[in-house]
Amino acid sequence: TQFTNDKSPLAYENLVDQLMASPRFGERWGRRWLDVVRFAESMSLRGKLLKYAWRYRDYVIEAFNDDVPFDQFLTQQLAGDLLEASSVEAQRENLIATTFLVMGDALLENQNKNQLDMDVVDEQLDVIGKGLLAQTITCARCHDHKFDPIPTSDYYAMAGILKNVQGLKHSNVSTTMEIPLPFTEEVQRELEIHDLAVAKVENEINALKSRLDPQSETAFPKVVTASSLPGIIVDDDDVIIVGKWTNSVYSKHYVGKGYIHDDNKGKGAKTLTYIPELADGEYEVRFAYSGGGGRASNVPVEIFSAAGKELVVVDMRKEPPLNRRFLSLGTYRFSADQQNRVLISNESTNGIVTADALQFLPVTKDAVTTRSASQVAKELAAVEQQELKKKISTLTAELSRLNKQKPVREMVNSAVENSKSTDLRIHIRGRIDSLGDIAPRGVLQVANYGPAPEMPTNSSGRLELAHWIVDPANPLTSRVMVNRVWHWLFGAGLVRTVDNFGTTGESPSHPELLDHLAMQFVQHGWSVKKLIRTIVLSRTYRLSSARGDQQADPENRLLAHMNHRRLDAESIRDTMLSVGGTLELQMRGATFPANLTTDVGFRFEAPRRSVYVPVFRCSLPELFEVFDFANPSMVTGRRDVSTVAPQALFMMNHAFVSAQARLTAERLLSESQMTTTNRIEQAYLQILGRRATETELLLTQEFLTSVTDTTENRQVDAWTQMVQSMFSTIEFRYVR
Repeated sequence: TQFTNDKSPLAYENLVDQLMASPRFGERWGRRWLDVVRFAESMSLRGKLLKYAWRYRDYVIEAFNDDVPFDQFLTQQLAGDLLEASSVEAQRENLIATTFLVMGDALLENQNKNQLDMDVVDEQLDVIGKGLLAQTITCARCHDHKFDPIPTSDYYAMAGILKNVQGLKHSNVSTTMEIPLPFTEEVQRELEIHDLAVAKVENEINALKSRLDPQSETAFPKVVTASSLPGIIVDDDDVIIVGKWTNSVYSKHYVGKGYIHDDNKGKGAKTLTYIPELADGEYEVRFAYSGGGGRASNVPVEIFSAAGKELVVVDMRKEPPLNRRFLSLGTYRFSADQQNRVLISNESTNGIVTADALQFLPVTKDAVTTRSASQVAKELAAVEQQELKKKISTLTAELSRLNKQKPVREMVNSAVENSKSTDLRIHIRGRIDSLGDIAPRGVLQVANYGPAPEMPTNSSGRLELAHWIVDPANPLTSRVMVNRVWHWLFGAGLVRTVDNFGTTGESPSHPELLDHLAMQFVQHGWSVKKLIRTIVLSRTYRLSSARGDQQADPENRLLAHMNHRRLDAESIRDTMLSVGGTLELQMRGATFPANLTTDVGFRFEAPRRSVYVPVFRCSLPELFEVFDFANPSMVTGRRDVSTVAPQALFMMNHAFVSAQARLTAERLLSESQMTTTNRIEQAYLQILGRRATETELLLTQEFLTSVTDTTENRQVDAWTQMVQSMFSTIEFRYVR
């Protein structure tokens, strides 16, 4: 409405500027570049995930929004890790950009890792050749190119550059390299504060540990004697035993000579009675046992104290928490003139019952008043040791909490330089076991517009390759990108074979125009936005798609009118979400769970823009497959555009379409101040982008009034049918 009401001569130009300034611009145009670079977030093999490829998607979107010069954009993707960065943010951006190198599909299970590496290099050369230069370089892997002047030696000269880059980590099933990103300045400050807090707590723990008796249990000896432990110890060889118990030293972690167990037999017929000699007072009772698999989880332990009998159930499947030896049963008051005892039974237990020593640690001074001076000193020291341990335990818990809050190092799928750079030998017939002469690293001879770049001995040569590709004198790079932009705007490139400028590709329909725009593109600082603006402000772009006499130019190569084009899969999905009122405009971020390990069976339900739908090679959304989404395993400069029966069936029957139609209907009906006519007009404007004709208004009103049941649900059903029928029209899917 704002545009149609603007009667100034600059109205169209202002609209173009407004659209290019929108963050939606990068999402739309970034998705087109993702087609070219075979962007995907998983491998075909088992659906293994490229967990951090989404960072590259976000990088591309931001690059188009920020109008990053295209030569810089390409250099970052080819050799970002080799570029000097002016800031941490720039360094992060450069590393993320190199995800470009590792997104190709590969047979990671291949046990011949040399073959796998060469297949990866071939795939990288394919995307560089077709995507950046529109050259079918990989046709020269096994023999000289049959049609273009690209000898096998040129293939291996360029392959040698990429062979010196490691993008996979090899094992039985190889995995894509994951590289840590440098922390941002903000996170770095948080990390420094965190490290100071951790150091403070660790120093406090170490200071307390230095006050611990080195002979105490904190030294964690596997085997200790009863006399070395504080408090009163009753070992398993000093107990009253009922039934047959078996001696063992298997756990290597016990008090005295070993421990005993019930052999998981004679349930209810075996008991152990521990009888300590205690002065009046309160004691913490600790029970030593051997925990682990196969043990009972319901061992009854009865403590007979001054307060009477108390039952504690012990889960012996869990390791004792105190130095892997003792479990605290609680604190109890004992009286010297009573028979204090602890009874352990295997009655109704569901596994092996083990038992070692019992430890009674005095927790009040009156508990030691009747002991000898040496024993009093020993037991008071034990109390102090217990206090130290409690403080250490509290600080250890605090340390654990701090460590959980530590800023997480972010990762990226990328590649790293090999430590040593070498040249490749020509692989005769492409076989890794049939080697010919060495092919020094280099570039295509046929495209050498000047002296060939000199390859360094201390690095792969990727940076030199990138500089050669984006050199303003390179006749291919600028023309290939200009042609892509033209194709994305018009539906057909000036060279219709957008990924192939070779002899098997088509010639340009307007070679002088292509040259002019390419030179202007470079002169304007490789600005993609300026290029787009130049084209969309032209008279040619603003032509109507109404067709005149088609006999003279049936394919519209002379651009007498705008091409009639079908919406891509993403636009169809986003439009339905938008008119239904559920489209989320949140940008950036991963859009699948962090703990997801495979894409098999994954379904994405969030109403985010389609550029954020995870591109999983094994489970693309059905809408994407039906409406010709780009093949994420290959360079796709030009998507297929089909009109087939499954598309109509999808729009008529799929649950997603029905759901969006219903949401749209409910949204229209919620506007209580609108008349039926107003709602119909609003539906046409939102769904088809135009006003309804008088005939359409009349027919739609007749359909809606034919619904005799005026209940709310029936009204919603009728409007849902109307909206879905509009979604199903050819007019909805095509741009005129």
